Amino acid sequence: MRSTTPIRRPVRPTRHETPSHLFAIGQAVRLKGGFGRTALADDIYRITGTLPAHGDSLQYRIRNDDERYERVTTQDSLEPVGMSQAVNGATLMERTFGHG
Repeated sequence: MRSTTPIRRPVRPTRHETPSHLFAIGQAVRLKGGFGRTALADDIYRITGTLPAHGDSLQYRIRNDDERYERVTTQDSLEPVGMSQAVNGATLMERTFGHG
């Protein structure tokens, strides 16, 4: 005779990994260009805060020294800026602290 009771297998809880921010507060970043938006070489922003995810991408607060406000953008819209990367003929260190 056959049993009509289904076999129950133990269900493992689904493990959701919390995504981690790739950029640190204070780090220099640049907005990526795309969809009619051009990324200018001298548009360097600093990460001022980390925010929770919006959809599938984590968010950041960023600020440019020439602007009086902060922006909110997603992680996939940012790229890191190297400390030795030249901007308008001067490195970021030289722009920040002057020529040595």
